[in-house]
Formats: sequence, structure tokens, C-alpha cells
Amino acid sequence: MRAKAFLATTALTTVICHQATAQTTDLSYGQFGLPGLVDMPIAQSAPEGEIASTIVMRDGLFRLNFAGQLTDRLSGSASYTVTDLYDGTGVGIDDGQFERSFSLQYRLINESEYLPAVAIGMRDFLNPGRFQSEYVVATKSIGDNLAVTAGLGWGAMGTHEGFDNPISGRSTRPTFDETTPEGQLATDQWFAGDAAFFGGASYQINDKWGVTAEYSSIAYPQEAYAPVLDVNSPYNFGVTYRPADGVQVALASLHSSEISLSATFVLNANNRPGMSGIEGAPAPIKVRSANARAAQTWDRSALPEAGLRAALQALLEIEGIRLTGLEVTDTTARVRYVNTRYRSQAQALGRVSRMMTQIMPGSVETFILEPEQRGIPLSATTIQRSDLEALENRGGASEAMFERAQFSDAGSDAGLMGIETDAPAFSWGISPYFTLNSLSTDGSMSVDGGLKLSARYQITPQTVVSGAIVQSLLNNDGKDPVADTTPELQNVRTDGGYYGDDGVPVLQSLAITHYGRPGTDLYSRVSAGYLETMYGGVSTELLWKPVESSFGFGAELNYVAQRDTDVGFGFDEYDYDVLTGHVSAYYDFGDGIHSQLDLGRYLAGDWGGRVTLAREYDNGIQISAYVSQTEVSYEDFGDGSYNKGVRITIPQDFLTGQPSRKDYGTTLRTRSGDGGAMLNVDGRLYNIVRDAHHDDLNDTWGRFWR
Repeated sequence: MRAKAFLATTALTTVICHQATAQTTDLSYGQFGLPGLVDMPIAQSAPEGEIASTIVMRDGLFRLNFAGQLTDRLSGSASYTVTDLYDGTGVGIDDGQFERSFSLQYRLINESEYLPAVAIGMRDFLNPGRFQSEYVVATKSIGDNLAVTAGLGWGAMGTHEGFDNPISGRSTRPTFDETTPEGQLATDQWFAGDAAFFGGASYQINDKWGVTAEYSSIAYPQEAYAPVLDVNSPYNFGVTYRPADGVQVALASLHSSEISLSATFVLNANNRPGMSGIEGAPAPIKVRSANARAAQTWDRSALPEAGLRAALQALLEIEGIRLTGLEVTDTTARVRYVNTRYRSQAQALGRVSRMMTQIMPGSVETFILEPEQRGIPLSATTIQRSDLEALENRGGASEAMFERAQFSDAGSDAGLMGIETDAPAFSWGISPYFTLNSLSTDGSMSVDGGLKLSARYQITPQTVVSGAIVQSLLNNDGKDPVADTTPELQNVRTDGGYYGDDGVPVLQSLAITHYGRPGTDLYSRVSAGYLETMYGGVSTELLWKPVESSFGFGAELNYVAQRDTDVGFGFDEYDYDVLTGHVSAYYDFGDGIHSQLDLGRYLAGDWGGRVTLAREYDNGIQISAYVSQTEVSYEDFGDGSYNKGVRITIPQDFLTGQPSRKDYGTTLRTRSGDGGAMLNVDGRLYNIVRDAHHDDLNDTWGRFWR
């Protein structure tokens, strides 16, 4: 099982490795995922937007790290480790124990001519853990090739030659207890107990080769449940080699007792492999003559509206944009359309505007563009045609056009002439799928892969029936759920590994969904049926989101029952139903930073909240992290009260350079507890709606002219 789990997590590493081109990295990555020496950290940071995956191997340990430079100063990593641990006696060894951890580092001071960079960081900080450490570190460059580092560490980094804590009131650090359940922030451990000094240096010999040396403050003591590593010396030495841009291979001598090998693959979310994209060039703006610009009307007998609709529909189809409505007056044209090709709605706005200049009568000066998704209009962007003509080939055109554009809620359907589409109401497709799941509080993992048959039938533009049947090629053990060790809390997620594991096709989902616009700035969704693999029922949602506001507010209410593990049509095996829902607040801080706060009732009937922070880069890569806390007692249910995870999403156009609205993502969790578990429903409103609102358009407006 663990081998399968690591095979799955390596999939993301493979993607990053495949795209590790045109990236330069002067920093070496350490064995805990972030820039570092060997085991010890450094204060310098990677360029903002850099994402790295590192594989570390030595006798008794295999680790996968996923790291990201979230902002200019803040970096984070998630680590998945299989390691040998001493047993409860501190003498015997338990082979291949699975551990997960999250780390953060924040650069407090930038390096200057005379001052070093200074950073503060925490490893494995969310729970009491075997690798948990806190540190303050300083790094100073000497010339172009040499950097020296010194720091002070606590926790695991304070175990070699430790001394009394210099922080008053934090002299004692609670002893790690294997039986202590997860489900609480380990704040009593942070910067507590003995401290110890560490340090080292790195030297870049040339563009490809470098060396590192460090004095490690990690003693790896032989004690119960501690990682196994013989320490004969506090010194570690390493050699790094960069065979290609964005690839680092490192060989290290650890404590004069072990040799480790690591490989790091780097990409930068701000510098995609396809550069800015390899899509076809857009049509040029057709500039009107002075007489046409001065006209106040147009000859409808010579240029009937039906002809305009047909011509515009044909031109937009070339761009992968489906025209759904058009209203043309003497001086204004309002179009409603579905963007099926471009990830950036700003780029789709630009493409539609260009095509409109090709065919709209000269008297039409004002263009109103209303992007639509799931049958509902999302916003209205008003652009003056004369601005398009004047700015197309000028410096600063993007900023100038954004300042002149006007953003508002979409208009009503009144006046719009609907456009018949040739797209079939029924569509289907077969595709492979691959998932990695954290199953339960014991830390077990499940990997699944196979084929998915998806189908949808469009009843109306706002109403669709969709479903999926999946055939697993990996899960065929036919196990039944084990005995429930926490009968007071329903196994709403920890039994997830038993769903569809019999090796036969299963009904993953089958539901009808209706989207609506009940009022100004309001959006709605109602879904009913088999909503996800584990639950079926009814899900309702209402979102208030003004187009020009950074704030949104939503409410979701669901009544669901737990499905049978054969993932058929039945609900008898668990005989469990629940009313669950949340109120949600959303805020866009700008620069691609989004936040979400959910408060409400979860699938197990527990009450609590979840905080999510996400960073979305201009090229569409998104890294998000969430933490949830509920009323469920961690003493009783372990990590059931406290769930956390990191999600990485990479858009297809980043990988290929070709325009696409598809993306690929994976969520890295510690454990999937039953507390704080939410319903998985396709098509929640906020991410659909914000895509065409002011702040998101601003983030990618540079693509308007592409």
C-alpha cells in the first residue's frame, strides 16, 4: 500500500520534472524540501512562484517533498516520508513507518551589502511530530559563489549540544508521545525546550557543480519512536550537480554513517514552459473610417441583424467561443457568450472584441460583453470601440484599456436574441483517472486509477444531467469495512477506501443540476442525485458576489445519505443521513491571493469552521492550504477534529502552451479524519463566478490583447 501511495505522489513530481526547463536556480534544496544545505535550512528564498519537488533516499528513509515560494518572503512545503523508527522500547526497529509533515519559513530581513538575510521557520509544525523543529537562521553571500549560514534551532534541531532556551518561559518542551492523537496545533512545542546552534556554507564551483558543508544540530537520539540514523559526527557534506536548468541532483554524507541521494525538479509558476502561449494570433482590430465613426445609425436592410448574428457566431466559433445571445442597437452591441477555450476570461474578452470590430456597423461604438458559464451570465464589461482602435498597438495598452473599461453585473435577458447552437445536447467521453487518498486516522493511504466514462445531457442552458461510471484497475481487494473504533462519530470519510474496491464498474455520480440568477449580484445552484462516491441527496447554494467587490458571501445547505460501498444505487449499508451546510465568506486580497472562511455543520454532524488560503499565479498555477477545526474532541477522536491539507493545481495550458480551460490537481493531506469533512459537490459557485469578475480579470488583463 505504501509503495502504491508513493507511486501516486510521484506523479506530480513527474509533471514538475517534465516541465523543468528554462529555470535557473542558484539555491540548493535541502532534504526537507525548502532551500537549504543538507539537513539544515538557509535564510535565502527561491524566486516567488517557484515550485519544487524533491525525492530523498537513504538507507531506512524515502521522502517526497513538495515546496512552493508562496510570496516573495513566505515559503512552505509538504513532506511524505517512509522511515524506520525505533519501537516503543527504543531498542527494536519498526521498518517503513509512514509520516507526513508541513513546514513554513518566512524571511524577516532581506540580505543587503552588510547584513545577512534572516528567516524564521517551523518544520512539522501542525502536530507534535518526530521531525518537529523551529529555527531562526541567517545567511550571507560572500561574492558570487559562496554563502555562509548560522542559526539557532529548537525541537529536533535542538538535540545536539543543546543548551537552556534563551526564550524566557519556554524552558520545557513536552516529550513526544506516540499515543498522543492528532487534532491539535502543537503550540506548546513551538520554540520550547533546549536550543542548539547550527551552521554551514555552500560554494558554487560553476554553473553545474556545487558543494555544501554543515554542522547539524539534529542528534537523532536513540529513543522510543524516534527516526533511526546512526550519528558518529555532527558534520554533513554534500555535492550538488545540475545536469539541466531546473534539475538538481545531490549526494551527501550524513553524520559519517550514511550516504543519501536526492533529486530536485523545479518550475516557476511565473515562467511557463510555453512562454506566454503558442496559440494562434488574434484577428487585428478593424479600424473604422471617419465617416463610419460619425454615423448615428446603420442601414438594416443592407446589413440585417440576422446576418450580423450569423457572421459573429461563425467568427467566434473559430476562437472556441460560443455565441449565446446578441442585442444590437444603433450605437450599442451586447453579446453573451461561453468561453470554452481560454483559461483567462480577459483573453476571451479581447478575442470577442476583435471579432466584433470586424462585422459590427460603423455606428456601433459601445460593446457590452457578458461571459456566461453553466447557463448563467457572470458579468458585463463595457468597452468603447474607439478605445480598441486607438490603443491596439500602443505601449501600456493593457493598463489603459482596463482603466477605461467599465464592469458591472450582467443585464437581463430582455432584448437579447438567443442564438441556436449546433452543439449536441448529449455528450460523453472516456478518460483515465488517477487519485491518491488519505483514508483514516491510522495514516494508511490508497491509490486508485483506471478509466472513467463521463456523460452529460443539457436539458436547458441552466440545467444539466451528468454522471460518471468508473472502472478501477487497481482497487480489487474486495475488503469489507473494518470494525468501527469510534462508534460515536460516523465514518463519513475514513471508510472511503472501501468504496468501489470490488474491481467492477461503479456509479461515481449521477445528478441533475440547475443554475440560476435569482437577483442582482445573486447566483444559485441546486443539485440532486448521487452527488459523489460516498453520498447522495440534495445540495443547494446561494452566492452574493458583486462584480466589482473583492468580497463575496455564500450559503450552502445539503441533505445527504451515505451510499453503500458497492457504489450502486443503494443507501442501506450505513443507514446514515445528515443535514449539513455552511455559510462562507470570500475575500480577494489582490495579486492572486484568495481567502475563504466556512462555518457550519459537517458530514459527521460536528460544528466548526475551515480557513482556506490560496495563491493563484498569472499563469494559472494555484497553491492552496486549508485548516479545519470542529467541536469534536481530539482526545476522543484523534485527528477527527482537525484536518488540514495542501492542494496544487496546474492548468493544462501551462504544460502545453495551447489554450485550454482544463487543469490537473492533487490534494496533499495528513489524514482524512471524520471530523471537519465536507461534501464533495461539483460546480460550487464561487470559483465559477469570480473567474469573470473585476479582480480576477485584473489579475490576467495582460492577456486581453493576446
